[in-house]
Amino acid sequence: MAGGLAVVANEDGQYNGKLTSFVILACMMAAMGGVIFGYDIGISGGVTSMEPFLKKFFHDVYTKMKEDKEVSNYCKFDSQLLTSFTSSLYVAGLFATFIASSVTRTFGRKASILLGGANFLAGAALGGAAFNIYMLIFGRVLLGVGVGFANQAVPLYLSEMAPSKYRGGINNSFQLSVGIGVLIANLINYGTEKVKGGWGWRVSLAMAAVPAFILTLGALFLPETPNSLIQRTNDREKVKRMLQRIRGTDDVQAELDDLIVASETSKTIKHPFKNILQRKYRPQFVMSVAIPFFQQVTGINVIAFYAPILFRTIGLGESAALLSAVVTGAVGIATTAMSMLIVDKVGRRGLLIFGGIQMFVTQMIVGGLMGAKLGDHGGVSKAWAFVILVLICIYVAGFGLSWGPLGWLIPSEIFPLEIRSAGQSITVAVNFLFTFLVGQTFLAMLCHFKYGIFFFFGGWVAIMTAFVYWFLPETKNLPIEKMDKVWREHWFWKKIVGENVELIIKEEAT
Repeated sequence: MAGGLAVVANEDGQYNGKLTSFVILACMMAAMGGVIFGYDIGISGGVTSMEPFLKKFFHDVYTKMKEDKEVSNYCKFDSQLLTSFTSSLYVAGLFATFIASSVTRTFGRKASILLGGANFLAGAALGGAAFNIYMLIFGRVLLGVGVGFANQAVPLYLSEMAPSKYRGGINNSFQLSVGIGVLIANLINYGTEKVKGGWGWRVSLAMAAVPAFILTLGALFLPETPNSLIQRTNDREKVKRMLQRIRGTDDVQAELDDLIVASETSKTIKHPFKNILQRKYRPQFVMSVAIPFFQQVTGINVIAFYAPILFRTIGLGESAALLSAVVTGAVGIATTAMSMLIVDKVGRRGLLIFGGIQMFVTQMIVGGLMGAKLGDHGGVSKAWAFVILVLICIYVAGFGLSWGPLGWLIPSEIFPLEIRSAGQSITVAVNFLFTFLVGQTFLAMLCHFKYGIFFFFGGWVAIMTAFVYWFLPETKNLPIEKMDKVWREHWFWKKIVGENVELIIKEEAT
């Protein structure tokens, strides 16, 4: 068997096994779904600040930026058509993720990952070849379908393949991959902006095909998760062999027994989207909505989508703005990698609370500085622009350490098997819905709220940090099929699910 870090059985219910090289390689390939998501986030923000791209597709914005000396700094990029280009992907992804739920449940996690890569590949080709706004936005829609399938299946895949002791770190590789995708996109934008002839944006959009091709090809060779196999087949020996292969040990009976129990319960559920509304699943349902909502109202996509535009707002040139976006992307990757290393030791709640405080403080300071130093016209000095850049990097570091990776990790590990696919679809749909709303409204909000936009998002960060403190239990190191115990022991949620304890025990016994 492949070697790895030992995971021994203990009194907390850990299963026997190792973190095998087989699992690491499979998860690295699956996490390419995060790269395509991150690449799109970074590339769209960059090309919308490129003058040749604006001149071709969004001429009104280009004219306002170049010729209108009366318009406010905060309103130069305010265009519903421009924001529709960015946010159309998330509308498509929102609807695609519900289709992906059925595919993931019926045909497996691997099938959804494959479909995600193929659709993203088609969207990248169409975007790079676009000669009018209709082709451009239709390409975005195909990208959205790809991201909808990938984001629905990849976090589940990672959580189900990982040993429980290392689940946090392995699942966080999805957000790390998102950060890598953003950084690669920002570097490409920085290079293509310098292409003479003004066609560099085509290279930026078309290069999305590279990670999409790797994901599509790699998905053909991915093994299916034992959780999905037991859900879709009665061949327990096949499931046992897969468990033995990915855990690196023959002693997998305890984990197999739990999977069989979870599978039997799963097969009695015919309408998972209806069942998830039951009282016994109330905590998981609340988290499937609250966590992705809070992740988006941190304001991170203000930075991710529009970092170059934001840096141009404070007076940086086109090239300097794109380079600044590269810097923030690198900070995000570094702190997400740090989160991977410590999340299974420190725990989920501690990181979320610490990161929330860090984001809140920096947003308040950035809002105050922009209010004091940036008027409606002109810019800020280079020194103050550098200070704002540093503060935004600290903010991005707080997100990369906490809400970035954990916003995907926690929902993927808290659902019982019978509603897991449906729960993940709700998580992705809520994420995309509010990504769309933030993306569609941000430029208008920037125009009307001006520097107050940072106070707006900072207020939400304060609320979500308090929510985590009071209502989110710690889930580190607990096997994914035994996660229901954290709700029965939590001071608040036990009042909701407590009366179902006897029923749950009876279901487990049968």
